[in-house]
Amino acid sequence: MHDGDLYQRFAQSFARFADKVAIEADTRDWTYRELDMAAGRLATRLGERGVAAGERVLVQTAKSVETVVLYLATLRIGAIYLPLNVEYTEAELAYFVADATPVIAVCQDESRDLFRRIGGDKLAIATLDELFTDLPDGLAPPVARQPDDIAAILYTSGTTGKPKGAMLTHRNLISNAETLVEFWRFTSEDRLIHALPIFHVHGLFVALHCALFSGATIIFQAKFNARAVIAAMADATVMMGVPTFYTRLLGEADFTRQATSKMRLFVSGSAPMSADVHRAFEARTGHRVLERYGMTETGMLTSNPYDGERKAGFVGPPLPGVSVRIASEDGSPLSQGDVGIVEVKGPNVFAGYWQMPEKTASEFREGGWFITGDMGLIDADGYIQLVGREKDLIITGGLNVYPAEVEALLDDRDDVAEAAVIGVPHPDFGEAVVAIVRAAGTIDTDAVRDAMKRDLAGFKVPKQVIAVDELPRNTMGKIQKKLLRERYASLYS
Repeated sequence: MHDGDLYQRFAQSFARFADKVAIEADTRDWTYRELDMAAGRLATRLGERGVAAGERVLVQTAKSVETVVLYLATLRIGAIYLPLNVEYTEAELAYFVADATPVIAVCQDESRDLFRRIGGDKLAIATLDELFTDLPDGLAPPVARQPDDIAAILYTSGTTGKPKGAMLTHRNLISNAETLVEFWRFTSEDRLIHALPIFHVHGLFVALHCALFSGATIIFQAKFNARAVIAAMADATVMMGVPTFYTRLLGEADFTRQATSKMRLFVSGSAPMSADVHRAFEARTGHRVLERYGMTETGMLTSNPYDGERKAGFVGPPLPGVSVRIASEDGSPLSQGDVGIVEVKGPNVFAGYWQMPEKTASEFREGGWFITGDMGLIDADGYIQLVGREKDLIITGGLNVYPAEVEALLDDRDDVAEAAVIGVPHPDFGEAVVAIVRAAGTIDTDAVRDAMKRDLAGFKVPKQVIAVDELPRNTMGKIQKKLLRERYASLYS
């Protein structure tokens, strides 16, 4: 047993729950032993394709059990897993390939030519079908990893528009999952509805790890469909989702107390859930959603308790082993109840940004405190309430959009004199991305949106582009986004 080796931690479950169903999918069920065997054979195939310990494996595929096996195989061979949203455009992918220098890109068939253009001769390209066809019989032996070795790199958009690769270690991922399994009372009797994407922390690390570490069964759904999720609840115990999932469930007439009677836990994260949705969910089902708070760079940081009060609008106290404080701009700790910047430390906090040592250093305070950029307060009970973001991050449908990245694209246009991108309340997505622009002459706002779809993932494209004569400014000439957010707050209400 290797201390702090993520694949070896999975191997404990593969051995202990060998004949138990790990994943129920549309096409077939997979036992824990079958996942282990498939990962071993696929690791052999990856080795044949030039993947070695420490190399990056870029993955941009549709959600499937085979993608989960690829994740396990990457860990088994000691390589670094690099998952990407399937909506990323060529311009975005070109940056990731240049920055992370993966040895192989596993993609969908229609993306082959795109990756060939981006990667040239240095990048091996494969589809899941190719990798899984006639898998070798031999099982690649697991490559031992140390706790501080990098297990995965997940890109998070930068406030300057330049994405950063958060390096997550074996220790980060194991410690966080072990804590959540205990805190949320996961056991081998659990059946988890998994309708989340598996290219980010929530679906890949929180949901998969909690289930596989505890020997639970995953009810694997390719994407969220409210009716399919309700049907699955008849034989499930846990669900994880973003607030959008819960608002859509509440829109279904047959989402009732009876439909949820076998469920023990609903977890929500990736974006704040409104107190109204929280209360409506409890009134309809009798369940109080458990909200938690985390980041790409840290995994989960806080959680409302399993037993005890789950406060609407709060993300709970810090998880065991995690320290949270509220600080001023200069890093001075603030008093209980004061609003400031949320700063954290613990074994779950990442190792830094890939190839960005100066950026990494600037994000940490003395003593190892990571500056989250979220604004919040701690109440008298030790619960944390998030009140905003220091740098205007927009969270739409659980996905992060930094205005600077969208604004840079708008500013490059001849028909846009200046632009401000904001998030406004949206009943389905939590927040909607909206661009307020001052035109340079005549402008066709629909054409602007269409053009942006070529360069930005769909979730980053503004739902509306609104042309105005002037953008509000303060005495220093800075655009006042707070005023814009107030002005357009009721756009979708």
